[in-house]
Amino acid sequence: MNKADKYYIENITKIMSEGSWDENPRPKYKDGTPAYSRFITQVWEEYDISKDEFPIPTLRNTAIKTGIKEILWIYQKQTSSLEVAREMGINWWDEWNIGDDTIGRRYGSTIGKYGLMDELIGGLMKDPFSRRHIMNMYQYSDLRETPGLYPCAYETIWSVRKVGEDKVLDMTLIQRSNDYLVASFINKIQYVALQMMVAKHCGYKVGKFCHLVQNLHIYDRHFDAATEIINKEPIEENYPYIELVNDKNFYDYTIEDFKIYNVDKIKKINSPLELAI
Repeated sequence: MNKADKYYIENITKIMSEGSWDENPRPKYKDGTPAYSRFITQVWEEYDISKDEFPIPTLRNTAIKTGIKEILWIYQKQTSSLEVAREMGINWWDEWNIGDDTIGRRYGSTIGKYGLMDELIGGLMKDPFSRRHIMNMYQYSDLRETPGLYPCAYETIWSVRKVGEDKVLDMTLIQRSNDYLVASFINKIQYVALQMMVAKHCGYKVGKFCHLVQNLHIYDRHFDAATEIINKEPIEENYPYIELVNDKNFYDYTIEDFKIYNVDKIKKINSPLELAI
C-alpha cells in the first residue's frame, strides 16, 4: 500500500479507538440533527513529492479534478462568488451560501483583498531562502465583515532549499479542522497541485508536502464508511499520481494542464457520507 493508505488506516483506527467526542457541535445534518464527531488533535502527514509520494489513497476515490478547480477558484480567480464556482464545476460550496450567492469574505476574497498570492510568488522569486513565505487566510477583520464558514485550510508555509544545482520548493498546509472522510485527501492533493503550479512559475522543483491538522474528525453518521475503508484491500502497485505538464505563468494554468494517472481501478465506497454543515 502507498503512504496515503497507511496514513488513512492509521488515523481512522486512532480516531475510532482513541478519539474524543465533541460537545455542543456547531455543524448539523440536513435534517437538523447535531453532527457529533470523534476527533484527534495535532495530526501530521508528510509526503515527498520528489519521490512520487502523492497523497492519493487507493482505498477509495478522491475528487481530484474538482479539488484542483477549487484551488484555481481560490488562488487564481480570488473570489468567493458561488456563481463563478459553479461555472468552474464546483458545487459543494452551495450549502455555505450566506444569502448573496457568495461564501462571504472568505478564502479567495481574502486572497485577493490582501494580494497574498502575488506577495508569495514575488517573495519566493526575489528572496527564495527567506523564512517568511506565509499565506494566512484567517484574518479576523474579514471574519467579522460577513457571516460564513471560517476557513478550515487557512495557512500555507513555503520554503526553498538547494538540492545539487536545483532549487526545491517545500510547502506545509495547516488546517484548524478537517472532516477526514469527506475532505481530507481532496485538501491534500489540491494543495500539492497549488505547490506544483507555484514551483513551475518560479522555475523550482517540487519537494515535500506536509499537512498539519489541529482537529481531525469523523462524524457519527460516517462510522460505517470508516469501517468500510479500513477493511478494503489497497492497490499494491502502479500508485496514483498527478503531473503538471506545461510551463506557464501561475495565473494561466487550467485543469487541462494536469494529468492524473492510475486512478481507474480505485473504487468508490458504498457507505453514504452525509454532509455536516
